[in-house]
Amino acid sequence: MAKTAKINVTEGNLLASLQGFFKAVLRVEDISAILVPQHLPMKNMVMPALVTDPKQLEGADPLAPAFPMNAAKIASRLTRKPAGGKVAAVLRPCEIRAFIELVKLKQGRMENVLLVGIDCLGAYQNKDYFKFVGDNVTESTTRFYQNVLSGKGAAMKEVDLSPTCKACEHCIPGAADLGIGLFGVDTANQLLVQTQTPQGEELLTRLNLPGSQEPAGRQKAVNAIIAEKTTYRDNMYQEIAAATNSLEKLTTYLANCVNCYNCRVACPVCYCKECVFVTDVFNHEPIQYLRWANKKGVIKMPTDTVFYHLTRMAHMSTACIGCGQCSNACPNDIQVMELFRAVSSRTQEAFEYQPGRSIEEEPPLSVFREDELADIVGIGHA
Repeated sequence: MAKTAKINVTEGNLLASLQGFFKAVLRVEDISAILVPQHLPMKNMVMPALVTDPKQLEGADPLAPAFPMNAAKIASRLTRKPAGGKVAAVLRPCEIRAFIELVKLKQGRMENVLLVGIDCLGAYQNKDYFKFVGDNVTESTTRFYQNVLSGKGAAMKEVDLSPTCKACEHCIPGAADLGIGLFGVDTANQLLVQTQTPQGEELLTRLNLPGSQEPAGRQKAVNAIIAEKTTYRDNMYQEIAAATNSLEKLTTYLANCVNCYNCRVACPVCYCKECVFVTDVFNHEPIQYLRWANKKGVIKMPTDTVFYHLTRMAHMSTACIGCGQCSNACPNDIQVMELFRAVSSRTQEAFEYQPGRSIEEEPPLSVFREDELADIVGIGHA
């Protein structure tokens, strides 16, 4: 049975209350550091930071609508080998799911980390966040979470949540050791803390937080949010299918791609040490380009853009967790996330696999099961 407790909120200040909670976690004996979104002192941005001094947590801000990178890669770097201590990682739900996939791919280790998830209020795209934040990061974060939690929505100053967040039905942290609840909770007075693993239960016991019960209206509030996001997601899938249902349409959809490979670099679960597209395989001889041009009379340069994305779809569709960093990183505003999520949904449905749902679920194609996809391969049929 999961344990439930609460973080008392003073004067409605969620950030200060969370910072106090993080300080308490960092003071736990075997927690050596905490990875948490932190205000940058030199710029109005919030970035992942590794904190060892509790005093430095005054700048922690996991509620800011800023998502400049998926911190799962950072968590994997910090845990892939023993570091002499455990790291508490405060991550968005999509970051937790990406980290779990990286652990399955032997890029990180669960025994060196304690995962803390928070109900995700969403984020703006990078360019929109800077329009929104102004000169005061803390004040803008407060304004953001107050609007969202009061039902006013996130659309402010001519910016709105990224399409990624509007389409994300996984806004409640799963597979975390500790989950902090916001939706359906009286956040003016308290935050909900729930354990999801034995490790989380042990930590909660050591923190000695006051006990609590899940509010009666929380599940209803969560269900309503997920239903809204699922509707947006399904409409998005239909629009993308109509826009890319032929090679000609797909080529048009990706026409602005310049092969910068930012989407590959930003993807949290694209872990290959060397990508085939940066090797000599695609370093064609000059005469080859002339041959292709002579054959058709004209060719678009660079030539491998569609093949690049098709290769990534084939490679990543079982592991895509839909965090949207591919779109966030695109210099030409190609809707990469929408395309990859639409394709990945079909692949993941075929394998009955949801990336990052559980550390116990083995990735598709990593194991052989004789009875898998029998209707396709014909095993067992006369």
